[in-house]
Amino acid sequence: MAVLKEGSRPPWVGLAAAVWVQIAAGNAYTFPLYSPALKSVLGFSQQQLTIIGVANDIGENVGILPGIACNKFPPWVILLLGVCLSFFGYGVLWLAISQTVLSLPYWVLFLALVVATNSSAWMGTAVLVTNMRNFPLSRGTVAGILKGYVGLSGAVFTEIFAMVLNNSASDLLLFLTLGVPTICLAMMYFIRACTPASGEDSSEHVHFLFTQAASLLLAVYLLTTTILKNMLSLRSSISYILVGVMVVFLMSPLAIPLKMTLFPSRLKRSGKLDGSSNDLTEEEVSSSQTAALLTPMSSEVDLGSFHEGEDVSEVDMLLAVGEGAVKKKRKPRRGEDFKFREAVIKADFWLLWLAYFLGVGSGVTVLNNLAQIGVALGVNDTTILLSLFSFCNFLGRLGAGVVSEHFVRSKTIPRTFWMMLAQIIMIMTFLLYASALSAWQSNRSASVFWSTGWLCL
Repeated sequence: MAVLKEGSRPPWVGLAAAVWVQIAAGNAYTFPLYSPALKSVLGFSQQQLTIIGVANDIGENVGILPGIACNKFPPWVILLLGVCLSFFGYGVLWLAISQTVLSLPYWVLFLALVVATNSSAWMGTAVLVTNMRNFPLSRGTVAGILKGYVGLSGAVFTEIFAMVLNNSASDLLLFLTLGVPTICLAMMYFIRACTPASGEDSSEHVHFLFTQAASLLLAVYLLTTTILKNMLSLRSSISYILVGVMVVFLMSPLAIPLKMTLFPSRLKRSGKLDGSSNDLTEEEVSSSQTAALLTPMSSEVDLGSFHEGEDVSEVDMLLAVGEGAVKKKRKPRRGEDFKFREAVIKADFWLLWLAYFLGVGSGVTVLNNLAQIGVALGVNDTTILLSLFSFCNFLGRLGAGVVSEHFVRSKTIPRTFWMMLAQIIMIMTFLLYASALSAWQSNRSASVFWSTGWLCL
């Protein structure tokens, strides 16, 4: 793969393409939309539906293999595997729901859902890791934006489900079988590793603000149109127009590389970023050569060149290490990149894993049973409930990235503090669910909307 120039457009093109892949990677959030069909068409009991929901969670959250593969293969390979998993997994579910194939065993459907939702792990990991490497100075912001679009994907699929597919679970599964792979295949070329800029760019902050504002407007638009669709009887043509506007919002991050093409920065026009040494002065060339000579090589190269000559005694080796001629490998410290084997032996890793397991696991449990919770509390149309869930999920994810990045830089408040705050909010919400107070039961719809919104935030 050719190395791209630093500060060029491809990182922003890749970020815009990653938005679409992240929407596709949120396919696991569609389970509440077609889970009622599993009960009505296939005759599943509530217990069977709950167990099949576990398959949805296992597939979505088992991301060890995608993480390891990201360090060994280019992003397009990871995305291609996600495409295959989505096609075959959701394809089997579509065959069952559409009754194209009758009497598929329960365990086959369980495995099919694991395979289908595991595609989201491969897709999301590929674009998230690649873009965080492309923007190393803004990793928190990039993670917040991309994870925010994953949270918003449920509302996007709800919009398509209600306005284009006419609330058909069979058509939704067919869309997941064919549409999600098509999106990833179309964006695969643009998700690539780029050489990141060596310093901070003043325009980068403005570009991120634009992307965040566009995603927030999309979230408000999706929630508003879903409510309008539920309250009003819209024509098919109007529904298609509303979906078209949604597509325009999803394409808005492309305005950044378009602007950079039409209105290149003054620094770029002067040719200082083209990496060519022809435009450098003699003094700059001399200084760059001196810097190159003073730049330390990796420990492996130093050790190899040191041992190339005659045998060296242990005392000479220790003296060479002390003088800096030979560098010893050291273990990574907090804040640096860890390999998988180095991470799993650290207590920090398992503490984060436990907090993530308890926090996200409890929230996903509510998501899987969102349709049943809504019906039990008097909300017959669960599309609004899922759209609200996705809207607040988006706000929580985007806000987590933006807020944590701001306070880490300005006040050095660690990100784990905000994780603790989110867990406290979730505890309050679960207590509200469990209390079943009479004051809330008088307005069941409002209570489930309010508690679901707090849960996602």
